[in-house]
Formats: sequence, structure tokens, C-alpha cells
Amino acid sequence: MRSILRPGFRAVFRSKRVYAPESTEARQSIDALREKLARGETAYVVGIGPAGHNSGVALIEVSATNGMRLISNDEEERFSGIKHDASFPESAIAMLRSRLDERGLTYRDLHAVVTSWDYISLPPLAIGIMFEHFPFSLGLVRPACFPMWDFYRNGTIVRTGPKRLATQLGAPSPIPLICQFHHDNHAAGAYALSPFAKRSKPVLVSVIDGSGDQGSISMYLATDGHLECIYKNQSPFDSLGLFYAIISSTKGGWTPLSSEGRYMGATAWGDGERLTNKFYRPLREIFHFAPKGEMLVNRAFVNWHIAGELAPYGRAMSAAFGEPIPHDKMWNPDAVLKVDDVQHSEITRDRCDLAAATQLVFEDALFHIIDHHIRATGCDQLVMTGGTALNCLANMRLVQHYDTAWYDRNLRKPGRLELWVPPIPGDAGVTVGAAINFAMQAGARPGELMRHAHYCGRGFTRAEIVTALGAQPDIKYHDLGNLHARGQLEAIADLAAFIIARDGVLGLFQGPAETGPRALGHRSILANPCNPETLEMINLRVKHRERVRPLAPMVTREAAEELFELSDGASADDYNAYNYMVLTALARPKARALIPAVVHKDGTARLQIVREDHDPFTHAFLRAMGRHVGVEASVNTSLNVGSPIAQTPAQAVTALERATGLTGLLMIANEGDVLLAWHNVNAGLKDGGIQLQAWLDQWHKCQIEV
Repeated sequence: MRSILRPGFRAVFRSKRVYAPESTEARQSIDALREKLARGETAYVVGIGPAGHNSGVALIEVSATNGMRLISNDEEERFSGIKHDASFPESAIAMLRSRLDERGLTYRDLHAVVTSWDYISLPPLAIGIMFEHFPFSLGLVRPACFPMWDFYRNGTIVRTGPKRLATQLGAPSPIPLICQFHHDNHAAGAYALSPFAKRSKPVLVSVIDGSGDQGSISMYLATDGHLECIYKNQSPFDSLGLFYAIISSTKGGWTPLSSEGRYMGATAWGDGERLTNKFYRPLREIFHFAPKGEMLVNRAFVNWHIAGELAPYGRAMSAAFGEPIPHDKMWNPDAVLKVDDVQHSEITRDRCDLAAATQLVFEDALFHIIDHHIRATGCDQLVMTGGTALNCLANMRLVQHYDTAWYDRNLRKPGRLELWVPPIPGDAGVTVGAAINFAMQAGARPGELMRHAHYCGRGFTRAEIVTALGAQPDIKYHDLGNLHARGQLEAIADLAAFIIARDGVLGLFQGPAETGPRALGHRSILANPCNPETLEMINLRVKHRERVRPLAPMVTREAAEELFELSDGASADDYNAYNYMVLTALARPKARALIPAVVHKDGTARLQIVREDHDPFTHAFLRAMGRHVGVEASVNTSLNVGSPIAQTPAQAVTALERATGLTGLLMIANEGDVLLAWHNVNAGLKDGGIQLQAWLDQWHKCQIEV
């Protein structure tokens, strides 16, 4: 049915200058880019997510000499303050225009604008799935069945995209959009930025998410800069991502997209043994593991293939696990208007055991898929992407399982699995992938490998920061100095460590923000990892979230090896995979003794290694922590409270106001000036900065004595 309907929809979109991946216009643009590269020219390609959750805009530079270089990835949610924003990315486009202006470029210098989805495929896909189980599945026409898959709304937005883009970029006529396949984008972006991209050996790339425009599970083989799809399941419902989203939301009580990570955090509190967890075997009935790594959803057990999120459980599933929490009874923890009104659901043994069983079944399915393709290809390098690749616990278990003994025993060859996951494996990163996918089709080669994630938005001037602080009468601030002045970087980093060592809690706001869901030192909250009470204090008084939520550590490279069992399977590019909090590691006894606040109940930690060359201030702070508490580590959680990670100074100040237990906020301007802000209110947990001022006086006294 999809192939029958596609020509008609191609014509509709084409009339609005939105072109299919296989169109003449797409091929001509790819050929033209290939010719530019052959002439030694530099080109710019924009990837855009014009509609659907996590809309945004990415910009890459492409040349034959330097390959593909990521310049930026601006996520709309960071500017709008709406988590997983699905609206047309006006703010991200405004940021793109600013970036072009800085480089002396205009819309004329953009070789192509390519999309994160093949939006032309979506209407035929929607119609096809509505008739797949006719007449029972006709109810899927209701947008409430899958709010994030509102194909009609998204299609309407995309068709107006060329005109709206032209208006914002100052073009006299609509700017064409060239559609790209969603999973191809995921795969290309993750592979090209990985440490494996410039190696000659084949690389296996997995894309496993809620759904793409063709299916929900795709596997690729990348060789010498070229990507080949070797498997695609062609089903939006035989989906590992959808399984995790539905179980975590209907049993966790959070809305989808905000539920998965929280549910994964709760698994450590449940029964993680397949033999004793009473929910494991019934939950395993959801999947049929077919030959050749295929995974099928048991349609006699579930109901989401005909009723979506409105009635996702079949009778057998409801009998086994109870009725699902309905959508109107869920709450969105990323859209909290007033933190004092937050009331978390009761944490029970059964809820945690079901979360643990969900993780176990997820891992069963993931291993079934990956295992077949490792055996079929013999690959020992794997790049994982798609939203499920944020499951850092499963990622750790993959590299543990496919070790040298496994390769020797099963493939009769030396080696072990090496794994890499980008910091943006979800749909926030598909804009980057779209631009890279398009450039790779023109023969562009991988360029700079990803070594940090600070690509979202921009840094701010002192004047902009002071304006934001001055707009809030309940906030006071003080100048600490300038990082560019001799000795000041180390001194201010030492002051931060002095405060943290005394159980103060500081926000850190500097430079461009991180792209992806993890705060990595530019929009972070820092706290003492040595105090076991830090976990409860941060969750209840600062972040106002569930008690079961773990805290993550940031560490120096040296401390990482001292404290955690870093896997040889994640050692590429000096353990680059540990830069982004996408992979957990087992804590050594030393970590459990010294930094209990960041070791999860299951003995793991989702660590971030901070590198001096990419974040000198945070690295200096960690060095100072070593002097003050004896370990180069800190709690690192995101600078936000019930909203997306803070992007602007105003958003950072709002986070300070809402986080009642936050001692202060360090704000570093583009010029190097450092301002320390605090609550100018003496009520409840806010003491008007009395304790902070006392610590400042103590620190200054220590400096004089030294």
C-alpha cells in the first residue's frame, strides 16, 4: 500500500518544494555537491527537523581536504523551554542565521537543506498501519493514539517549511527541503563522528528507536566511509523503543519521552534476576525472537498496534500487570510550573521489580538483534544510535558480554567488541545525521571526530548575564574575577571546590550548551560526591524529583581509571565513549568508599570524563576537588528544574530560583568574567547567601595565609 500511495504524496509535497530522497532534485543536488568537492570548494549543508519531537537545526561544513565538520546543533527545546518541542524550529533557525552572519555567509552559501525524516513516507505509512488490522486499527487515525506521531500536523508544518525558512533567512523565494530517511540519518551521523570512522575495518551500526519512516530496527555495515543497510524490519510496532516507552509511561506514570530514562534509573532498586523476578517471564511474552535477529511483538498480548497509547494493553497483558496508567493521569516532569506542587507516586517493591523486568526483557531483545549481526558480519566494532542507545546500562552489559573469550569461542578469531555511542543518539541528533548522510552520498569523508558535545546555542557576554541577573530582585551576585587573568582560572576553580567540599551546591553556566540530553559541564549542577546524603539532598531540595533517581559523576581521566572499571570495549580514542554519560561502568571499591553519592544501588555509575583541552575550567575544578576532598570527582546533574536544560542566562537564573537547595550559580561570560549569583531571600531553605558569604570569607582568609 505504501508504494501505491507514495507517488501521490510525492506530488503534493513537491508542489511546496519538499523533495523525496529519490527525486531528481535530490540526485542533482548530490551530484552538484560532489562536483564542488572535486573542485576543492567548501560547502555548507543544513540538517533540519521541521516537525515532530525534538525539532532543531544543524550546520556542517564539508570539504575534500577536511571532510565533514560539525559546526552546531541547535535544539528548539532549549530556546522555547518546551521539552521535546515539536514545533517549527524558529529559534534554532534564528540561531542559524546568526551563525551564517558571523561567518560572512548568507542563505546563498547553503548548498542544501535536508530533513531529519522522509516526511513524504509518513502519510502512506500511517494509512498502511491503519489498515493493517482493519477494521480494529482504524482508531489509530486519532492523534491522541500517538501524540508524537501526528502525521497530519507534521505534514502541514513541513509543507510550509520552505516559505518559512526563506522568510527567516532573507531569501526571496522558498528554500527547497530535501527529505532523507530517518534511520539512514541516525546511522550516518553516529558513524561519521565515531572513533571508528577513519579505520579501515568494517563497522556495524545499529539504529533502534520508537520508529522511523520505514521501520523501527535497522542495521548497517560501514566500510571506508560508505554505509550499507543490511537489515530493516519495516514495522513501526515491532519496536523495542516503543515497548520501553509504553511500559515506562503506563507503569512509571510519566509521559512518554520523559519516562524511559527515569524508569531505567529505578531498575537498580528492583529484582534484577531473571529466575526470581516475578514479572520477567510474563513480560517476556511480549516478544517473539525469530531467526536472523528478528524481533516480533506478540499481538495477542499487546494492543498498541490497534489502539496506540490510548489502550496499549491486551487482556492478557492487563491480567498480568494490571491496567495501564491512562495518559490523563500521567504527569510531565519536564514541564513543571510550580515545584511546590510536585507529588511523586509511591515507590513500591512491585513498581521497582517491574522496572527491573522491563530492563531485562529490553536487554534480551537487544542482545538477540546484535548477536545475530555480529555473527553474520564478524564485526568487532559497533556504533549504537537511535533513542534506545541512551540505555547506558544495556550498553555496559553489551561490552561486558562480547569480550575476547566470546570472540574466541564463537567466531574463532581474536578481538573483542568495541562500542561507541554518540551524545545525541535520539532525535535531537538526527538533524546532524541528515546533513552528514547527504554529504556522504556525495562522497564526503569523515572529518573531525566528536570529542565533546558543546554544540548547542552560544556563549553569552557579561552584559547579557548581568541583564538577566538584574531582572530578578530575589537574586544577588558578585564578581569573582576573569579566567584570562593570570592565575584566576585555577583560583576560581579552587573556590568552587572549596564550597562543594563543604556540601555547598553550585550551578555552572558557561559557553555554548551541550547538545543531547546530558549536562556535561557547561550547564551543570555540581555537588559533593563524598557525602552519601548528597543524593537525597539533590533529589529532594534541588531537583525536586523522585528519590530513586541516581546522580552521575564527572571525573578526570586519571580518576576514571582509579575509581571505575573502564571497559576495553570502550577504549577507542582514549575512552571517548565515557565523555558523554552514555555508558555505565562498575565502581571499584575505592569509588564506593570515597564517592558513595554517585554510585548507584547496583554498583554502577554513569560517568563523564572531563578533558582539559575541551573544558579547562571544569577540569581545573576537578583537580581542585582532588586537593580538597582527596578525589578528582564531582556530582554532575543538569542545570534545570522541571524544564529542559537551561540555555540562556535568564533560564539559568530561573533554575537558581526554583532550586531551593542551590547554594549559588557560577556564570562565566564570553569575555572570561565569572559572576557568582545566589538567593537574596531568607526563607525556608534559602538563607539569603549567609552561608555562602561565610565560605567566601573563609576561602579568602586561606588564600591570604598561603
